[in-house]
Amino acid sequence: MVDETRDNSDNSEDPGNGASVPNPPASEAVVAVEEEPGPDPIEVAQAEVARIRDQLLRTAADFDNFRKRSRRELDEAKRITREDVLRDLLPVFDNLERAAAHAETATDVKSLADGVNMVLRQFLDTLSKLGVERVQAVGVPFDPSQHEAIQHLETSEQPPGTVVHEVQAGYRAGDRLVRPSLVVVAKAPSGS
Repeated sequence: MVDETRDNSDNSEDPGNGASVPNPPASEAVVAVEEEPGPDPIEVAQAEVARIRDQLLRTAADFDNFRKRSRRELDEAKRITREDVLRDLLPVFDNLERAAAHAETATDVKSLADGVNMVLRQFLDTLSKLGVERVQAVGVPFDPSQHEAIQHLETSEQPPGTVVHEVQAGYRAGDRLVRPSLVVVAKAPSGS
């Protein structure tokens, strides 16, 4: 039997000059395949900008919600603190009202003074419980971070710069000064 198939790889058509040109093997053939164009870089950048903008808007909204929530929580904490302080001070106020009512009908001044002093001690104990303490003033050197001098007094009984009288008490809550003491400060007599 004769093989009628032609092997085109060895012989090729005559190009017209009588020479035979071999066909290149299939692995070496140049394949002219059109590549699909990739995504447009501008569209990719615009999509990325849109994604980042969306993320930024979400972050800004989350932050705004956090700020509002923090403000509400802070306001609630302040309200609770005020109520707690008021709850601690109300018994003192009640006793002060009782003392004032008793003062109108009292004939014994000593018992009235004792009652008012008891209320004062109760008030100071309540302040101490709340972490408020009185600023030391009389007999200590003047300290402008704790005291406010409203007058100087010439005296030789105290060294100059010493607080000799407290006009109004000062108070401190922890490390914070709530109100400075109004004080009179000693100074050297002018004749010496």
